Amino acid sequence: MGLFTGLSISASGLSANSTWMDVIANNIANANTTRTPQGGPYRREEVVFSALPSSSFASVLQGATTSQNAVGNGVAIQSIVQDPSPFKLVYDPSNPNAVNGYVQMPNVNTSTEMVDLLTASHAYQANVTAFNAAKQVDVQALQIGK
Repeated sequence: MGLFTGLSISASGLSANSTWMDVIANNIANANTTRTPQGGPYRREEVVFSALPSSSFASVLQGATTSQNAVGNGVAIQSIVQDPSPFKLVYDPSNPNAVNGYVQMPNVNTSTEMVDLLTASHAYQANVTAFNAAKQVDVQALQIGK
């Protein structure tokens, strides 16, 4: 592990959580969008995270030989996928998008989105705290070397 590894790991978490909050905001903004350019209602999006693998052969080898997981290098957004859950049907015969009186509404639940937003916000704040702690440790380590 290098001197700035902790900063790098926390920075990757900050970036990933920022993207997650952007996707949540987009979901909330489109919670009532019944017609998209692709046709049909808006479909909720979800973020898929993945761990960044350790780049050091020695750490991977050590993890394999001691049956422990090797320390990774942070987190990344693997992809942003659409939620396959069904759309909600709302009876509104006056709506121009209605079929047999029913309108397909987006599969966005604003309560779920708000809980996810709180989770992402807390994860972001935890990464800020970890980043600041790693920065203080790195500064102290550099001062020891003087």
